[in-house]
Amino acid sequence: MARVLIIGSGIVGSSVALLAARDGHAVTVLERDAARPPATAEAAWDNWERRGVNQFRLLHYFLARFRQIITAELPAVVAELETSGALRVNPFTTIPESLSGGWRPGDDRFETLTGRRPVVEAAFARAVAADPTITVRRGTAVRGLLVDSRNGNGQIPHVDGVVTDDGEELRADLVVDAGGRRSALPTWLAAAGSRPPLEVKDDCGFVYYGRYFRSGDGSVPFAFGPPLLHYESFSTITLPADNGTWGIGVITSAHDAPARSLAHDDTWERVVRACPLVAHWLDGTSMQSVQVMAKIEDRIRTYVIDGTPVVTGIVAVGDAWACTNPSVGRGATIGLMHALALRDLLRERGTDLDDSATFARRWAEVTETTVEPFYRDTLSFDRHRLAEIDAQIAGQPYVTDDQSWIVGQAITNGSGHDPDLLRAAIDLANLLAPPPEVLARPAVATAIAPFVGRPTDLPPGPSRADFLGLLA
Repeated sequence: MARVLIIGSGIVGSSVALLAARDGHAVTVLERDAARPPATAEAAWDNWERRGVNQFRLLHYFLARFRQIITAELPAVVAELETSGALRVNPFTTIPESLSGGWRPGDDRFETLTGRRPVVEAAFARAVAADPTITVRRGTAVRGLLVDSRNGNGQIPHVDGVVTDDGEELRADLVVDAGGRRSALPTWLAAAGSRPPLEVKDDCGFVYYGRYFRSGDGSVPFAFGPPLLHYESFSTITLPADNGTWGIGVITSAHDAPARSLAHDDTWERVVRACPLVAHWLDGTSMQSVQVMAKIEDRIRTYVIDGTPVVTGIVAVGDAWACTNPSVGRGATIGLMHALALRDLLRERGTDLDDSATFARRWAEVTETTVEPFYRDTLSFDRHRLAEIDAQIAGQPYVTDDQSWIVGQAITNGSGHDPDLLRAAIDLANLLAPPPEVLARPAVATAIAPFVGRPTDLPPGPSRADFLGLLA
């Protein structure tokens, strides 16, 4: 078995640790934040400090694909989540039969198990701490990499461990960077004399204004529509969570200067209350003032360029590899899928990691086929939605010849009229099936035709002029 050293103990790092340990690998997790996970949901929310996670108390949601994977692969995490009061919810238990066509075999796949980020992450951390085969070192930051040049006569650096901030050297057969959006791997590689990875990044272009609320009886508000609703030049998102809590967000373009007044609680509340399908989500006790998340990057790093690895002995997973707009809630699920893919690659390669260049190339191939398509789909959606907002601000219709956007909008528009398109939309939103698989369904292909090319349906709510008035 391999010695696996994981940098970062967030949801993805914890997932890699649990999956690798179950297969008998010797696992060590390094976490720069010193605080241990609290025992209860409320302590996790109120007291747990995770300075390495910049969106720790902002809005989160965990998709049905996330629940499927942890149910099959990480039962200890599921048990911890249940104990913590995580919410199980399936939209088909509340959608009227006139829209859903009634319950169908397979609709159980839409069930989610979700909660606030501190609560969910604490459940993962407790499951890791309870595994006697995993060593967790909290308060241990990584300064740099231990590198030799076993490949290609020194042309490809090979990582065989890390150096901590206090100078300790820790060796491993495989180092896993699960450091999230703030991953410092390119900096460490530069210090080690490696050529840089191919990195493409840009501001995602959105600003998020969110708050959490709590009910007095442990219930969550009824959903009159999908979680993410798009209006003229802004969107709302409503996310049920654990223990009678929920999050509400307003999402705008970073270029929409008047929208910055949403950072004020009273302005934010006026806008939410003006949206009939979500106004009742304000009927709870506020748990925080408006939290603003801005300057979030769309970013992807490629470590095998033209068939040649930049480095071997280390792999990046989850947001350390690629990250994008969090409003569609895909980050944790893609990260978990990536962790599972790494477990499967370790099984494929067995304990023979000596051919590290082949391992690096295979990891690039696995990443490209298993998770990169979902990253690309998210990025494409973001670019179109921002362009649509720009058009709405200008008072013009948004026009594009990109068939992926046209078909996606047709599914969205048709989801309120046809049960097959409804399931297609929820499958896509929850990463339960990729677009080609969904579009290959005969019922979807038939039902979608009347909705192709139709203008986007907007929910009842403020026009652009109304929105500006609410912001003033």
